[in-house]
Amino acid sequence: MLARDIMTGPVITLLPDHSVRWAIRVLFANAITAAPVLDDDGTLVGIVSEMDLLRGEFQPDPRAALRPILGHASPPPLRVEEVMTRQVVTVTPTTDAARLVELLVSKRVKSLPVLRGDQVVGMVSRRDLIRVLARSDEELRADVLAALSEQYPLGPRWEVAVHDGVATLSGHADGHHDRIADLLARTVPGVVRVRHLP
Repeated sequence: MLARDIMTGPVITLLPDHSVRWAIRVLFANAITAAPVLDDDGTLVGIVSEMDLLRGEFQPDPRAALRPILGHASPPPLRVEEVMTRQVVTVTPTTDAARLVELLVSKRVKSLPVLRGDQVVGMVSRRDLIRVLARSDEELRADVLAALSEQYPLGPRWEVAVHDGVATLSGHADGHHDRIADLLARTVPGVVRVRHLP
């Protein structure tokens, strides 16, 4: 699977001079955990996450302490540019799903902007990957059969079974056609492994 098979779009974006409160409302209303920040030319200049937007928003509640809290806290950030992350980890539409997982885990981020050249064309989140893995075996089997039928409308034919995301192709055409069938099954979002039985 590639990023283009998994990513969501169109992408919800923000500008550096948007208010933090506006950004909070945008993320909440669209049920997303982060949004790319673009300048006036549409160039990616940062990303802002829920965690970034929480910074400085809450003051201690006096009811939570035995002694009254004296003094005033510094004002919270007002603009997205004050809280956004400027060093953005990005991927391309052809980044492999295994690499996406590696980046999400190693960089400890929830979302990755997908760039085609300088243009943000999608977002891949942990939720997107989970959504693909949550597809039923029946859906996956139907998609594998459709991919095989599109490539081979007149045959050969394979029996297809899917269990827990593992597709099993049985039957034998010849080495060349079997390899193509194997590759086609691997492109179906949600298929995690392919086995070929004679």
